[in-house]
Amino acid sequence: MTQFKKHKTSLNTTTMKVTKAFIIVATALVFVSCKTMQTANESTIETSIFEKLASLKNVVRIEKREAVSHFDENYEIWFQQPIDHNDLTKGTFKQRVFLGFENINKPVIVELRGYGIGSEKAGELANHYQANQLTIEHRYFNDSRPENIDWNTLTVENAAKDQNFIINEIKNVLYPDAKFVTTGISKGCQTTMAHRRYFPNTVDASVCYVGPLNYQREDPRVYSFLKSVGTKDDREKIKAFQNLCFENRQALLEMMKKVGQEKGFSWEFGVENAIDYTILEYSFAFWQWGTSVDSIPSGDVKVEELYKHLIDVVGYGFFEEQSVASLQPYFWAALTEQGIYGYETAPFKTYLNTEEIYKFDWAFPEGISKTYNLKPMQDIKTFLDTSAQDMLFIYGEYDSWSATAVELTEDASKRAVYKYINPKGSHTTRINSFKPETKQEIYTIIDGWLAE
Repeated sequence: MTQFKKHKTSLNTTTMKVTKAFIIVATALVFVSCKTMQTANESTIETSIFEKLASLKNVVRIEKREAVSHFDENYEIWFQQPIDHNDLTKGTFKQRVFLGFENINKPVIVELRGYGIGSEKAGELANHYQANQLTIEHRYFNDSRPENIDWNTLTVENAAKDQNFIINEIKNVLYPDAKFVTTGISKGCQTTMAHRRYFPNTVDASVCYVGPLNYQREDPRVYSFLKSVGTKDDREKIKAFQNLCFENRQALLEMMKKVGQEKGFSWEFGVENAIDYTILEYSFAFWQWGTSVDSIPSGDVKVEELYKHLIDVVGYGFFEEQSVASLQPYFWAALTEQGIYGYETAPFKTYLNTEEIYKFDWAFPEGISKTYNLKPMQDIKTFLDTSAQDMLFIYGEYDSWSATAVELTEDASKRAVYKYINPKGSHTTRINSFKPETKQEIYTIIDGWLAE
């Protein structure tokens, strides 16, 4: 394992450069001496890549890790970034990046995570093209955060500037002649769209998976979608299950309390609200994840069966306190710039005694809230409608997030902007989800971008 870490020093600039160069070379030589089974040529190549990465101005730590997927080498890199790119006096934080290195002449697939990095392995595009992959963790997820977060600095603009700096640094030091393609899934798709809006020419193309483009904080298109998706019979079965849950609400509530005690779960907005939100979330989650209608319990069923199916579909991760804390950057972004949805209660007025939309205001960080800003998503829409080029969007027809999918203009194809919808597909839709002829059509478009 090779590691390099930069430290602050009071030495003058010349001494710092000499010290830095010595540390890099010394570390690299230690690494070479430990790799006794490699040829001299292989060691030289590895050392060269390590040196180049470690020499980058804002890299504060680098570690060579075990190779994964098809990559010849794999690096974890930490970049120092401004907390606010528009006000450098606010300090810095460290942002995590993974680089799966394959070849300097092959394309670089840039995975823009809307969340933290969950895997170092190659994604769909990097696998398909046996390409390099640069994976960038989103600011303020996992350990890519300052010790104390100023939530007002978590904006799509700051995130886009984070990503743009990293892409350019990696491009300049390793891949000056390679093609770069950004890609992202769900919130990562939103992140990819935002990066292209702010920096339309940094990369050669973008492939966006199953990402919403919301026009309001609680976008009402979601409600219309849930009233029309699938067949009428399917929707009636879903509604009947939700009704059955509300009819057995007290028993389900007691079961949730018991699970909370057993697993140490808690709900910041109270377990009473948690059971209601979970039942209301069911229809959205059902279509999002492509649940089978045949799995829905109906008729004279035990409450344990109701609870198991409800949690199998919805889970605990959207409302439970620890999970909400780890998702705090998501909720902040959704509630301030990127949009989310709410829950219609009118269909369940008999049980809830209200017709108000249930919202996610409770998910703001403690002691702070902010008015939703429409402008960032409207700017992205204008960009996509008028000047975006070489972008491809992938959606699942039945995915609830498709309710607010990107809508292309008639002239979009003239700018090489495309959209493909997988029939009956869910949020797990990828290029490989499509029929062979459609999959080939999609890859032919991407092939063209990489060949230009």
